[in-house]
Amino acid sequence: MQQEQKILRRMAVFLFVGYLTAVVLFYFLAGEQLHLRESRGNISLLPAESGTIELTAGSVVEQQFITTVQRLEQVSVQWGTYYRQNAGTVVMELWDLQSNHLLLSQTFDAASIAEGGLTTLAAEKPMEGLYHLPLALRITSPDSQPGSALSPLMNLQGKLEEAGGLFFNGSQTEGTLCFSVRGTDYIWTGLHYWEFAVSGLGLLLLFLAVIWYRVQKGERSYVINAIIAVQKYRFLIRQLVSRDFKTKYKRSILGMFWSFLNPLLTMCVQYFVFSTIFKSDIPNYAVYLLIGIVAFNFFSEACGMALSSIVGNAPLITKVYMPKYIYPLTRVISSVINLSISLIPLLIVSALTGVSFNKSIILSLYFLCCVIIFSLGLGLLLSTSMVFFRDTQFLWGVLSMIWMYATPIFYPESILPDNFKFILKVNPLYHFLKNIRICILDGISPEPVVYVQCLLMALLALIVGSLVFRKNQDRFVLYL
Repeated sequence: MQQEQKILRRMAVFLFVGYLTAVVLFYFLAGEQLHLRESRGNISLLPAESGTIELTAGSVVEQQFITTVQRLEQVSVQWGTYYRQNAGTVVMELWDLQSNHLLLSQTFDAASIAEGGLTTLAAEKPMEGLYHLPLALRITSPDSQPGSALSPLMNLQGKLEEAGGLFFNGSQTEGTLCFSVRGTDYIWTGLHYWEFAVSGLGLLLLFLAVIWYRVQKGERSYVINAIIAVQKYRFLIRQLVSRDFKTKYKRSILGMFWSFLNPLLTMCVQYFVFSTIFKSDIPNYAVYLLIGIVAFNFFSEACGMALSSIVGNAPLITKVYMPKYIYPLTRVISSVINLSISLIPLLIVSALTGVSFNKSIILSLYFLCCVIIFSLGLGLLLSTSMVFFRDTQFLWGVLSMIWMYATPIFYPESILPDNFKFILKVNPLYHFLKNIRICILDGISPEPVVYVQCLLMALLALIVGSLVFRKNQDRFVLYL
Protein backbone atom coordinates (compact mmCIF):
# COMPACT_ATOMS: atom_id res chain seq x y z
CA MET A 1 0.00 0.00 0.00
CA GLN A 2 2.89 2.36 0.69
CA GLN A 3 4.12 1.94 -2.88
CA GLU A 4 0.64 2.72 -4.22
CA GLN A 5 0.34 5.81 -2.02
CA LYS A 6 3.75 7.03 -3.15
CA ILE A 7 2.81 6.56 -6.81
CA LEU A 8 -0.52 8.30 -6.25
CA ARG A 9 1.20 11.34 -4.69
CA ARG A 10 3.59 11.58 -7.62
CA MET A 11 0.74 11.20 -10.09
CA ALA A 12 -1.29 13.87 -8.29
CA VAL A 13 1.58 16.37 -8.41
CA PHE A 14 2.26 15.57 -12.08
CA LEU A 15 -1.41 15.91 -13.11
CA PHE A 16 -1.98 19.05 -11.04
CA VAL A 17 1.10 20.87 -12.36
CA GLY A 18 0.52 19.57 -15.88
CA TYR A 19 -3.12 20.67 -15.89
CA LEU A 20 -2.35 24.20 -14.67
CA THR A 21 0.47 24.52 -17.20
CA ALA A 22 -1.75 23.30 -20.04
CA VAL A 23 -4.58 25.69 -19.09
CA VAL A 24 -2.33 28.77 -18.99
CA LEU A 25 -0.37 27.74 -22.11
CA PHE A 26 -3.54 27.11 -24.11
CA TYR A 27 -4.94 30.52 -23.12
CA PHE A 28 -1.77 32.12 -24.48
CA LEU A 29 -1.50 30.01 -27.65
CA ALA A 30 -5.18 30.13 -28.65
CA GLY A 31 -5.13 33.93 -28.68
CA GLU A 32 -8.11 35.74 -30.18
CA GLN A 33 -9.65 32.52 -31.50
CA LEU A 34 -10.40 31.51 -27.91
CA HIS A 35 -12.97 34.30 -27.67
CA LEU A 36 -13.97 35.09 -31.26
CA ARG A 37 -14.88 33.13 -34.38
CA GLU A 38 -15.91 34.03 -37.90
CA SER A 39 -19.57 34.89 -37.65
CA ARG A 40 -22.12 32.32 -38.76
CA GLY A 41 -24.27 35.29 -39.77
CA ASN A 42 -21.85 36.46 -42.47
CA ILE A 43 -23.54 37.15 -45.81
CA SER A 44 -21.68 35.71 -48.80
CA LEU A 45 -21.40 37.41 -52.17
CA LEU A 46 -24.02 36.06 -54.60
CA PRO A 47 -23.02 35.40 -58.24
CA ALA A 48 -23.63 38.46 -60.42
CA GLU A 49 -26.35 38.06 -63.06
CA SER A 50 -27.16 41.65 -64.00
CA GLY A 51 -26.45 45.28 -63.33
CA THR A 52 -28.81 47.36 -61.20
CA ILE A 53 -28.99 50.89 -62.59
CA GLU A 54 -26.40 53.30 -63.92
CA LEU A 55 -25.45 55.14 -60.76
CA THR A 56 -25.56 58.73 -61.97
CA ALA A 57 -25.89 61.82 -59.78
CA GLY A 58 -29.15 61.67 -57.82
CA SER A 59 -29.62 57.89 -58.20
CA VAL A 60 -29.88 55.67 -55.11
CA VAL A 61 -29.43 51.92 -54.79
CA GLU A 62 -30.39 50.59 -51.35
CA GLN A 63 -30.16 47.05 -49.99
CA GLN A 64 -31.97 46.49 -46.72
CA PHE A 65 -31.12 43.51 -44.54
CA ILE A 66 -31.11 42.28 -40.95
CA THR A 67 -27.70 41.37 -39.58
CA THR A 68 -27.03 38.40 -37.30
CA VAL A 69 -23.37 39.34 -36.89
CA GLN A 70 -22.38 40.25 -33.33
CA ARG A 71 -19.31 42.32 -34.30
CA LEU A 72 -19.72 43.76 -37.80
CA GLU A 73 -16.41 44.59 -39.48
CA GLN A 74 -17.00 45.28 -43.18
CA VAL A 75 -19.50 45.39 -46.03
CA SER A 76 -18.45 44.91 -49.66
CA VAL A 77 -20.24 45.57 -52.98
CA GLN A 78 -19.44 44.19 -56.43
CA TRP A 79 -19.47 46.54 -59.42
CA GLY A 80 -20.04 46.53 -63.15
CA THR A 81 -18.22 49.11 -65.27
CA TYR A 82 -19.84 48.44 -68.66
CA TYR A 83 -16.25 47.64 -69.68
CA ARG A 84 -15.30 51.29 -69.96
CA GLN A 85 -13.28 53.89 -68.11
CA ASN A 86 -15.66 55.70 -65.77
CA ALA A 87 -15.36 58.98 -63.91
CA GLY A 88 -16.71 60.53 -60.74
CA THR A 89 -17.14 59.09 -57.27
CA VAL A 90 -19.47 56.68 -55.49
CA VAL A 91 -20.50 56.83 -51.84
CA MET A 92 -21.28 53.75 -49.72
CA GLU A 93 -23.21 54.28 -46.49
CA LEU A 94 -24.44 51.89 -43.83
CA TRP A 95 -27.54 53.03 -41.94
CA ASP A 96 -29.31 51.78 -38.84
CA LEU A 97 -32.95 51.89 -39.96
CA GLN A 98 -34.31 51.54 -36.45
CA SER A 99 -32.71 54.73 -35.19
CA ASN A 100 -32.10 56.29 -38.64
CA HIS A 101 -28.44 56.69 -37.66
CA LEU A 102 -25.51 56.70 -40.10
CA LEU A 103 -23.03 54.02 -39.02
CA LEU A 104 -20.38 54.11 -41.76
CA SER A 105 -19.63 56.13 -44.85
CA GLN A 106 -16.85 56.06 -47.43
CA THR A 107 -16.22 57.59 -50.86
CA PHE A 108 -14.53 55.70 -53.73
CA ASP A 109 -13.04 56.86 -57.02
CA ALA A 110 -15.02 55.34 -59.92
CA ALA A 111 -11.96 55.30 -62.18
CA SER A 112 -10.15 52.89 -59.84
CA ILE A 113 -12.91 50.26 -59.86
CA ALA A 114 -12.51 47.39 -62.34
CA GLU A 115 -15.20 45.21 -63.89
CA GLY A 116 -16.37 42.77 -61.22
CA GLY A 117 -14.28 44.58 -58.61
CA LEU A 118 -15.22 45.12 -55.00
CA THR A 119 -15.39 48.20 -52.83
CA THR A 120 -15.28 47.59 -49.09
CA LEU A 121 -16.80 49.73 -46.39
CA ALA A 122 -14.67 48.84 -43.35
CA ALA A 123 -15.12 49.88 -39.74
CA GLU A 124 -12.09 51.15 -37.82
CA LYS A 125 -13.06 48.75 -35.03
CA PRO A 126 -15.78 46.08 -35.00
CA MET A 127 -19.26 47.51 -34.43
CA GLU A 128 -21.32 45.82 -31.75
CA GLY A 129 -24.97 46.13 -30.77
CA LEU A 130 -26.29 45.61 -34.33
CA TYR A 131 -27.42 42.00 -33.85
CA HIS A 132 -30.89 41.50 -35.37
CA LEU A 133 -31.25 45.18 -36.24
CA PRO A 134 -32.58 46.30 -39.67
CA LEU A 135 -29.75 47.90 -41.66
CA ALA A 136 -29.54 49.56 -45.06
CA LEU A 137 -26.58 49.66 -47.44
CA ARG A 138 -27.16 52.87 -49.39
CA ILE A 139 -25.10 53.61 -52.53
CA THR A 140 -25.12 56.99 -54.28
CA SER A 141 -22.99 59.10 -56.60
CA PRO A 142 -22.84 62.90 -56.20
CA ASP A 143 -21.12 63.68 -59.49
CA SER A 144 -21.25 60.77 -62.01
CA GLN A 145 -22.72 61.54 -65.42
CA PRO A 146 -24.62 59.25 -67.84
CA GLY A 147 -22.21 57.27 -70.03
CA SER A 148 -19.41 57.33 -67.42
CA ALA A 149 -21.11 55.96 -64.31
CA LEU A 150 -20.82 52.59 -62.57
CA SER A 151 -23.54 50.05 -61.83
CA PRO A 152 -23.70 47.90 -58.68
CA LEU A 153 -24.26 44.26 -59.69
CA MET A 154 -27.19 42.12 -58.54
CA ASN A 155 -28.45 38.56 -58.47
CA LEU A 156 -31.91 38.27 -59.98
CA GLN A 157 -33.03 35.16 -58.08
CA GLY A 158 -31.22 35.68 -54.80
CA LYS A 159 -33.15 36.17 -51.60
CA LEU A 160 -31.75 36.91 -48.17
CA GLU A 161 -32.60 34.49 -45.40
CA GLU A 162 -33.23 37.48 -43.15
CA ALA A 163 -35.91 39.97 -44.16
CA GLY A 164 -34.70 42.63 -46.54
CA GLY A 165 -35.25 44.15 -49.94
CA LEU A 166 -33.53 45.88 -52.86
CA PHE A 167 -34.63 49.41 -53.82
CA PHE A 168 -33.84 51.56 -56.87
CA ASN A 169 -34.57 55.24 -56.25
CA GLY A 170 -37.06 54.33 -53.52
CA SER A 171 -38.93 51.62 -55.48
CA GLN A 172 -38.53 47.98 -54.40
CA THR A 173 -37.44 45.49 -57.04
CA GLU A 174 -36.87 41.74 -57.28
CA GLY A 175 -33.42 40.31 -56.65
CA THR A 176 -30.56 40.95 -54.24
CA LEU A 177 -27.56 43.23 -54.45
CA CYS A 178 -24.21 41.47 -54.90
CA PHE A 179 -22.84 42.39 -51.50
CA SER A 180 -21.21 40.63 -48.57
CA VAL A 181 -21.13 41.22 -44.84
CA ARG A 182 -18.24 40.07 -42.67
CA GLY A 183 -17.72 40.05 -38.94
CA THR A 184 -17.09 37.91 -35.89
CA ASP A 185 -19.13 36.40 -33.08
CA TYR A 186 -18.24 35.81 -29.46
CA ILE A 187 -17.56 32.23 -28.36
CA TRP A 188 -19.47 31.44 -25.21
CA THR A 189 -17.02 28.83 -23.98
CA GLY A 190 -14.13 31.24 -24.52
CA LEU A 191 -15.85 34.01 -22.58
CA HIS A 192 -16.20 31.60 -19.63
CA TYR A 193 -12.81 29.95 -20.12
CA TRP A 194 -11.58 30.32 -16.55
CA GLU A 195 -14.83 29.02 -15.13
CA PHE A 196 -14.43 25.90 -17.27
CA ALA A 197 -10.78 25.63 -16.21
CA VAL A 198 -11.76 25.67 -12.53
CA SER A 199 -14.47 23.07 -13.19
CA GLY A 200 -11.92 20.86 -14.94
CA LEU A 201 -9.60 21.19 -11.96
CA GLY A 202 -12.45 20.13 -9.70
CA LEU A 203 -13.07 17.01 -11.80
CA LEU A 204 -9.35 16.21 -11.69
CA LEU A 205 -9.30 16.50 -7.90
CA LEU A 206 -12.43 14.32 -7.68
CA PHE A 207 -10.74 11.68 -9.87
CA LEU A 208 -7.67 11.67 -7.60
CA ALA A 209 -9.87 11.54 -4.49
CA VAL A 210 -11.70 8.45 -5.79
CA ILE A 211 -8.40 6.68 -6.50
CA TRP A 212 -7.07 7.67 -3.06
CA TYR A 213 -10.20 6.30 -1.41
CA ARG A 214 -9.90 2.99 -3.26
CA VAL A 215 -6.24 2.68 -2.28
CA GLN A 216 -7.01 3.43 1.37
CA LYS A 217 -9.75 0.77 1.37
CA GLY A 218 -7.34 -1.73 -0.15
CA GLU A 219 -9.39 -1.99 -3.35
CA ARG A 220 -7.84 -2.52 -6.74
CA SER A 221 -7.07 0.56 -8.83
CA TYR A 222 -6.47 -0.12 -12.52
CA VAL A 223 -4.77 3.25 -12.97
CA ILE A 224 -2.25 2.63 -10.19
CA ASN A 225 -1.73 -0.98 -11.27
CA ALA A 226 -1.05 0.14 -14.83
CA ILE A 227 1.58 2.64 -13.65
CA ILE A 228 3.20 -0.01 -11.43
CA ALA A 229 3.28 -2.45 -14.34
CA VAL A 230 4.90 0.08 -16.68
CA GLN A 231 7.55 0.87 -14.05
CA LYS A 232 8.17 -2.80 -13.32
CA TYR A 233 8.52 -3.81 -16.95
CA ARG A 234 10.06 -0.63 -18.34
CA PHE A 235 13.26 -2.44 -19.33
CA LEU A 236 11.32 -5.02 -21.33
CA ILE A 237 9.20 -2.25 -22.86
CA ARG A 238 12.34 -0.48 -24.07
CA GLN A 239 13.62 -3.74 -25.52
CA LEU A 240 10.37 -4.43 -27.37
CA VAL A 241 10.22 -0.91 -28.78
CA SER A 242 13.85 -1.12 -29.86
CA ARG A 243 13.25 -4.53 -31.43
CA ASP A 244 10.22 -3.34 -33.41
CA PHE A 245 12.05 -0.24 -34.60
CA LYS A 246 15.17 -2.16 -35.64
CA THR A 247 13.19 -4.99 -37.28
CA LYS A 248 11.45 -2.53 -39.57
CA TYR A 249 14.77 -1.38 -41.04
CA LYS A 250 16.67 -4.65 -40.81
CA ARG A 251 19.06 -5.12 -43.77
CA SER A 252 18.06 -1.67 -45.07
CA ILE A 253 20.90 0.53 -46.33
CA LEU A 254 19.17 3.81 -45.52
CA GLY A 255 17.72 2.51 -42.24
CA MET A 256 15.63 4.99 -40.26
CA PHE A 257 16.25 7.60 -42.97
CA TRP A 258 13.28 5.96 -44.72
CA SER A 259 11.02 7.46 -42.02
CA PHE A 260 12.28 10.82 -43.27
CA LEU A 261 12.28 9.96 -46.99
CA ASN A 262 9.05 7.98 -47.32
CA PRO A 263 6.55 10.83 -46.72
CA LEU A 264 8.57 13.11 -49.00
CA LEU A 265 8.56 10.62 -51.89
CA THR A 266 4.86 9.92 -51.41
CA MET A 267 4.15 13.65 -51.37
CA CYS A 268 6.13 14.22 -54.58
CA VAL A 269 4.19 11.54 -56.46
CA GLN A 270 0.77 12.62 -55.23
CA TYR A 271 1.64 16.31 -55.61
CA PHE A 272 2.49 15.75 -59.29
CA VAL A 273 -0.67 13.72 -59.90
CA PHE A 274 -3.16 15.93 -58.12
CA SER A 275 -1.68 19.37 -58.73
CA THR A 276 -0.71 18.79 -62.38
CA ILE A 277 -3.04 16.17 -63.82
CA PHE A 278 -6.15 16.79 -61.71
CA LYS A 279 -5.38 20.52 -61.21
CA SER A 280 -5.90 20.86 -57.48
CA ASP A 281 -6.20 24.51 -56.48
CA ILE A 282 -5.74 24.05 -52.72
CA PRO A 283 -3.52 26.85 -51.30
CA ASN A 284 -0.06 25.53 -50.35
CA TYR A 285 -1.03 22.08 -51.57
CA ALA A 286 2.39 20.56 -50.79
CA VAL A 287 2.05 21.15 -47.03
CA TYR A 288 -1.68 20.30 -47.11
CA LEU A 289 -0.82 16.96 -48.70
CA LEU A 290 2.18 16.23 -46.48
CA ILE A 291 0.19 16.79 -43.29
CA GLY A 292 -2.34 14.22 -44.47
CA ILE A 293 0.36 11.72 -45.49
CA VAL A 294 2.31 11.98 -42.23
CA ALA A 295 -0.76 11.65 -40.00
CA PHE A 296 -2.43 8.84 -41.96
CA ASN A 297 0.82 6.90 -42.42
CA PHE A 298 1.28 6.90 -38.66
CA PHE A 299 -2.32 5.83 -38.08
CA SER A 300 -2.10 3.02 -40.63
CA GLU A 301 1.29 1.81 -39.39
CA ALA A 302 0.40 1.98 -35.68
CA CYS A 303 -2.86 0.08 -36.11
CA GLY A 304 -1.27 -2.43 -38.49
CA MET A 305 1.58 -3.18 -36.10
CA ALA A 306 -0.69 -3.31 -33.03
CA LEU A 307 -2.99 -5.71 -34.88
CA SER A 308 -0.35 -8.47 -34.89
CA SER A 309 1.20 -7.57 -31.53
CA ILE A 310 -0.39 -10.42 -29.55
CA VAL A 311 -0.20 -13.11 -32.24
CA GLY A 312 3.35 -12.07 -33.18
CA ASN A 313 4.54 -12.33 -29.59
CA ALA A 314 2.86 -15.67 -28.86
CA PRO A 315 6.12 -17.47 -27.81
CA LEU A 316 6.90 -14.68 -25.34
CA ILE A 317 3.35 -14.48 -23.98
CA THR A 318 3.16 -18.22 -23.28
CA LYS A 319 6.53 -18.29 -21.48
CA VAL A 320 6.92 -14.92 -19.70
CA TYR A 321 4.27 -13.11 -17.69
CA MET A 322 3.79 -9.49 -18.54
CA PRO A 323 0.60 -7.43 -18.79
CA LYS A 324 -0.59 -8.15 -22.31
CA TYR A 325 -1.61 -4.58 -23.11
CA ILE A 326 2.07 -3.71 -23.14
CA TYR A 327 2.55 -5.52 -26.46
CA PRO A 328 0.23 -3.30 -28.56
CA LEU A 329 1.41 -0.31 -26.53
CA THR A 330 5.05 -0.87 -27.52
CA ARG A 331 4.04 -1.24 -31.17
CA VAL A 332 2.31 2.13 -31.09
CA ILE A 333 5.27 3.71 -29.29
CA SER A 334 7.65 2.51 -32.01
CA SER A 335 5.31 4.07 -34.60
CA VAL A 336 5.39 7.33 -32.62
CA ILE A 337 9.18 7.36 -33.07
CA ASN A 338 8.68 7.09 -36.83
CA LEU A 339 6.08 9.85 -36.63
CA SER A 340 8.56 12.12 -34.84
CA ILE A 341 11.10 11.60 -37.62
CA SER A 342 8.43 12.22 -40.28
CA LEU A 343 7.66 15.62 -38.76
CA ILE A 344 11.11 16.86 -39.80
CA PRO A 345 10.38 16.89 -43.56
CA LEU A 346 6.99 18.44 -42.80
CA LEU A 347 8.69 21.37 -41.05
CA ILE A 348 11.27 21.67 -43.85
CA VAL A 349 8.64 21.71 -46.63
CA SER A 350 6.54 24.19 -44.64
CA ALA A 351 9.51 26.54 -44.32
CA LEU A 352 10.43 26.22 -48.01
CA THR A 353 6.89 26.90 -49.19
CA GLY A 354 6.51 30.04 -47.10
CA VAL A 355 4.25 28.82 -44.30
CA SER A 356 4.28 31.35 -41.49
CA PHE A 357 5.21 29.63 -38.22
CA ASN A 358 2.78 31.08 -35.71
CA LYS A 359 2.39 30.04 -32.10
CA SER A 360 -0.65 27.99 -33.12
CA ILE A 361 1.69 25.41 -34.64
CA ILE A 362 2.30 24.15 -31.10
CA LEU A 363 -1.42 23.45 -30.79
CA SER A 364 -1.19 21.01 -33.72
CA LEU A 365 0.69 18.68 -31.35
CA TYR A 366 -2.52 18.37 -29.33
CA PHE A 367 -4.37 16.93 -32.31
CA LEU A 368 -1.42 14.66 -33.14
CA CYS A 369 -1.72 13.32 -29.58
CA CYS A 370 -5.41 12.69 -30.27
CA VAL A 371 -4.38 10.66 -33.34
CA ILE A 372 -1.97 8.65 -31.17
CA ILE A 373 -4.60 7.96 -28.50
CA PHE A 374 -7.16 7.02 -31.15
CA SER A 375 -4.66 4.69 -32.85
CA LEU A 376 -3.83 3.00 -29.54
CA GLY A 377 -7.51 2.41 -28.80
CA LEU A 378 -8.18 1.00 -32.24
CA GLY A 379 -4.95 -1.04 -32.05
CA LEU A 380 -6.13 -2.70 -28.82
CA LEU A 381 -9.42 -3.57 -30.51
CA LEU A 382 -7.71 -4.96 -33.61
CA SER A 383 -5.15 -6.98 -31.66
CA THR A 384 -7.97 -8.62 -29.69
CA SER A 385 -9.91 -9.42 -32.85
CA MET A 386 -6.79 -10.83 -34.51
CA VAL A 387 -6.36 -13.46 -31.78
CA PHE A 388 -9.81 -14.95 -32.40
CA PHE A 389 -10.26 -14.12 -36.09
CA ARG A 390 -7.13 -14.31 -38.21
CA ASP A 391 -9.06 -12.80 -41.12
CA THR A 392 -8.83 -9.47 -39.29
CA GLN A 393 -5.49 -8.73 -40.94
CA PHE A 394 -7.01 -9.01 -44.41
CA LEU A 395 -10.13 -7.09 -43.49
CA TRP A 396 -7.99 -4.33 -41.99
CA GLY A 397 -6.07 -4.02 -45.26
CA VAL A 398 -9.33 -3.30 -47.10
CA LEU A 399 -10.73 -1.10 -44.34
CA SER A 400 -7.60 1.04 -44.10
CA MET A 401 -7.70 1.65 -47.86
CA ILE A 402 -11.37 2.69 -47.66
CA TRP A 403 -10.53 4.89 -44.67
CA MET A 404 -7.76 6.58 -46.64
CA TYR A 405 -10.10 7.53 -49.50
CA ALA A 406 -12.81 8.60 -47.02
CA THR A 407 -10.36 11.07 -45.47
CA PRO A 408 -9.40 14.30 -47.31
CA ILE A 409 -5.69 13.55 -47.53
CA PHE A 410 -5.00 14.55 -51.13
CA TYR A 411 -8.32 16.14 -52.08
CA PRO A 412 -10.35 19.06 -50.63
CA GLU A 413 -13.45 18.22 -48.66
CA SER A 414 -15.43 20.63 -50.85
CA ILE A 415 -15.46 18.17 -53.79
CA LEU A 416 -17.67 15.71 -51.92
CA PRO A 417 -21.38 15.90 -52.83
CA ASP A 418 -23.68 17.05 -50.04
CA ASN A 419 -25.21 13.58 -49.66
CA PHE A 420 -21.74 12.19 -48.81
CA LYS A 421 -20.73 14.91 -46.34
CA PHE A 422 -21.92 12.73 -43.45
CA ILE A 423 -18.85 10.52 -44.07
CA LEU A 424 -16.62 13.36 -42.90
CA LYS A 425 -18.72 14.06 -39.82
CA VAL A 426 -18.36 10.45 -38.56
CA ASN A 427 -14.69 10.15 -39.53
CA PRO A 428 -12.45 11.01 -36.53
CA LEU A 429 -9.33 11.24 -38.73
CA TYR A 430 -10.98 13.97 -40.78
CA HIS A 431 -11.48 16.09 -37.66
CA PHE A 432 -7.91 15.49 -36.45
CA LEU A 433 -6.43 16.34 -39.87
CA LYS A 434 -8.63 19.36 -40.42
CA ASN A 435 -7.56 20.96 -37.16
CA ILE A 436 -3.87 20.16 -37.65
CA ARG A 437 -4.09 21.98 -40.98
CA ILE A 438 -5.88 24.93 -39.39
CA CYS A 439 -3.11 25.27 -36.80
CA ILE A 440 -0.27 25.01 -39.34
CA LEU A 441 -1.59 26.44 -42.61
CA ASP A 442 -4.04 29.06 -41.30
CA GLY A 443 -1.91 29.93 -38.30
CA ILE A 444 -4.89 30.15 -35.97
CA SER A 445 -6.48 28.04 -33.27
CA PRO A 446 -9.74 26.12 -33.87
CA GLU A 447 -12.72 26.90 -31.67
CA PRO A 448 -12.39 25.72 -28.03
CA VAL A 449 -15.19 23.16 -28.36
CA VAL A 450 -13.23 21.41 -31.13
CA TYR A 451 -10.49 20.44 -28.67
CA VAL A 452 -13.04 18.74 -26.44
CA GLN A 453 -14.70 16.97 -29.37
CA CYS A 454 -11.42 15.57 -30.68
CA LEU A 455 -10.31 14.45 -27.23
CA LEU A 456 -13.64 12.72 -26.60
CA MET A 457 -13.41 10.85 -29.92
CA ALA A 458 -9.87 9.70 -29.10
CA LEU A 459 -10.74 8.71 -25.52
CA LEU A 460 -13.87 6.85 -26.66
CA ALA A 461 -11.75 4.70 -28.97
CA LEU A 462 -9.23 4.09 -26.17
CA ILE A 463 -11.90 3.19 -23.60
CA VAL A 464 -13.73 0.81 -25.95
CA GLY A 465 -10.48 -0.80 -27.08
CA SER A 466 -9.23 -1.16 -23.49
CA LEU A 467 -12.48 -2.71 -22.24
CA VAL A 468 -12.65 -5.24 -25.09
CA PHE A 469 -8.97 -6.09 -24.66
CA ARG A 470 -9.20 -6.52 -20.88
CA LYS A 471 -12.34 -8.65 -21.10
CA ASN A 472 -10.74 -11.12 -23.51
CA GLN A 473 -7.04 -11.09 -22.57
CA ASP A 474 -7.28 -14.13 -20.25
CA ARG A 475 -8.45 -16.27 -23.19
CA PHE A 476 -5.62 -15.26 -25.52
CA VAL A 477 -3.41 -18.22 -24.59
CA LEU A 478 -6.15 -20.64 -25.68
CA TYR A 479 -6.02 -19.34 -29.26
CA LEU A 480 -2.34 -18.55 -29.78
